[in-house]
Amino acid sequence: MSTSGFFRMLDENNVTDSQSQSLVLQPLWDYLLQNHHDFLRSPPFPAILSVTTYFILVGFYTVLDLLAPTWPCINRYRLHPDRPVTWPNIWTTLGVTVSNHVFYIFPATVAQWLWRPPTLLPREAPTFLSFVLGILGCMVLFDFQYYLWHLLHHHIPWLYRTFHAIHHQYNQTFSLVTQYLSGWELFSVGFWTTVDPILLQCHCLTAWSFMVFNVYISVEQHCGYVFPWAMHNLVPFGLWGGAPKHDAHHQRPGTNFAPYFSHWDWLGGTHMVPNPSSLATAGEPDKTKGRKD
Repeated sequence: MSTSGFFRMLDENNVTDSQSQSLVLQPLWDYLLQNHHDFLRSPPFPAILSVTTYFILVGFYTVLDLLAPTWPCINRYRLHPDRPVTWPNIWTTLGVTVSNHVFYIFPATVAQWLWRPPTLLPREAPTFLSFVLGILGCMVLFDFQYYLWHLLHHHIPWLYRTFHAIHHQYNQTFSLVTQYLSGWELFSVGFWTTVDPILLQCHCLTAWSFMVFNVYISVEQHCGYVFPWAMHNLVPFGLWGGAPKHDAHHQRPGTNFAPYFSHWDWLGGTHMVPNPSSLATAGEPDKTKGRKD
């Protein structure tokens, strides 16, 4: 075989691989375009997707919380099996969550609907490789952004008292604590989740998938359960934070600041692996809003 023939064969293989990667997501993308085109391109769609995902996940875990005291098969997976989630816990956190959505999320969604043009949807789906790398890139970028935000809001007393202390009123995590937040923190998280895929020039399918994934991980970190399929059990070498480490952060707020990975906490000296004795110390709400460890 000549040299030119060899390189031509490599080019043909590259084209074939690229086409096969495109074919993986193209049927799904074609279905979405054909059946939901107008809804997908509407400016409120990303917010509707995120909010719907959040309440579905929180609803699922809240049902588990209510069943756990009488269902040992559920309770065995709780981080604090001896401390059930009570109705007052649920109503208090749900009230703040609904208030945030009514006074912050809903007006922002309406504003986008009125002022933003519809999203231009490309005919081609992203390749599977660009889809995976896009989500991974958004995760790495968001992880760094929130680590810095979180660190600053714990080390600057005014920021902590004004914006972040509300999230630490509960030192035992359960799913509704996820968005038991100030409006500023909710805005910060939503801003990065929206902007990061734009900065990395992701396909809109990749951006929406990252939004859903981000909501899922946020709820999982706060859910108070350690199931076999939890992300920290799937990602090896302790690279992922997960529910136990974030629950430890709510008990010892000077540790485990990163939302996804563990490397920033390792490098910053804030990494802590929880042990059973530390989990046993969790309790009911800490109403001292100004606390900063």
